[in-house]
Amino acid sequence: MSDNNLYEITPQLLELSEYNAQSSRINPSLFTKLDVKRGLRDLSGKGVLAGLTRISDVRANMIVRGKLIPQNGELYYRGYNVRDLVNGFANDQRFGFEEVTYLLLFGELPDRKQLSDFSDLLSGYRSLPTDFVRDIIMKAPSRDMMNTLSRSILTLYSYDDYADDTSLPNVLRQCLQLIALTPLLSVYGYQAYRHYHDHKSLYIHSPKKELSTAENILRMLRSNKKYTPLEARLLDVALVLHMEHGGGNNSTFTTHVITSTGTDTYSVMAGAIGSLKGPRHGGANIKVIEMFEDMKNKLNDWEDEDEVSAYLLGLLNKEEFDHAGLIYGMGHAVYSLSDPREKIFKKFVGLLASEKGMEKEFKLYETVERLGPEIIASHRKMYKGVCCNVDFYSGFVYQMLGLPKELYTPIFAIARMVGWSAHRLEELSQDGKIIRPAYKPIIEDQDYIPISDR
Repeated sequence: MSDNNLYEITPQLLELSEYNAQSSRINPSLFTKLDVKRGLRDLSGKGVLAGLTRISDVRANMIVRGKLIPQNGELYYRGYNVRDLVNGFANDQRFGFEEVTYLLLFGELPDRKQLSDFSDLLSGYRSLPTDFVRDIIMKAPSRDMMNTLSRSILTLYSYDDYADDTSLPNVLRQCLQLIALTPLLSVYGYQAYRHYHDHKSLYIHSPKKELSTAENILRMLRSNKKYTPLEARLLDVALVLHMEHGGGNNSTFTTHVITSTGTDTYSVMAGAIGSLKGPRHGGANIKVIEMFEDMKNKLNDWEDEDEVSAYLLGLLNKEEFDHAGLIYGMGHAVYSLSDPREKIFKKFVGLLASEKGMEKEFKLYETVERLGPEIIASHRKMYKGVCCNVDFYSGFVYQMLGLPKELYTPIFAIARMVGWSAHRLEELSQDGKIIRPAYKPIIEDQDYIPISDR
């Protein structure tokens, strides 16, 4: 087969694909009949209990007289309400990424000296191996930054003399290095892509030791290395809010599953990145931005709520945007009344919208935030409430910051690398068994047929 035909869908492949589909299809009614929790969740959205964690707590319900009652969502990191953590460092005009990283990894808030020493430790790890950018990142740049990031992390395995050592001190060292390096790998991967595919000027800025993670991301990304204090602080808040969200979200559960096999840190994190890349998990904010761009182009008056409502109903009826029947940024697997991350984030979003002169766009977001749940509830059968999730505003913030869409999901990965690291260390600390859930076979036994009789 010639190179030109390697990626073609040939008639033979179409035929084989149909054979596969016929052999793979399962009647959906069997999941209910056999009490299989599809997606490991029941109809009310309650997850199947698969583990214990001391790292974070996602709260969306309370039990009253034995009944599960929805409540406004709350998120706790190591027992601390995220709202209090964000208000704490924001009111002091400090950056929070390094402080909350320390909390998630070690279970307690650092004092000033501990925080300074830890920040210095992370800064010391912000250095890639010699010629890594030239030999790895600059060669064969991918159009998808998550694939670039995964490949780069897997390649770092080859540079680590203790790559397969799964002792806790060594894994902690590896995790800290990946937390420090993921911003560089993401931004440099994008710079290589835009240079070779978009024919833009190439610039690789080194991080500065004294800057925070958020400041360094903006400094490395922009040609003039400049950013405003508000821009850096809002990106910092975004990173903190995306750091961690319980052990059951797909990429973190993936981290536990792969860690339980005893494999190396680089393979674990590459697997988690592969999970986060999926549009059902980490790529939702891109869809929100694209949906709003389509909306703004079609609405005659952004302030006309009747017109906005008609567009949203068109989304549900598969008449607008991508015809998927979804209002992106609405709904969450756990939260029903409110997503605490969205509520915290929104307070800062308005400030940036004012700085950028995008108050009109912000008001449209607020209108959709208010109307969307009402329209969904009135036109869809709901097993629980629906609310805006953190992705609703995060893409808008990244857009105002001038971040390219290619980096929206890698920014998520930069933040979540902290949570993944905490969960990997937690799984290793238990010295537990390999995670292996059960699947029920529903195929009948067959008698073997010699090939001459088939």
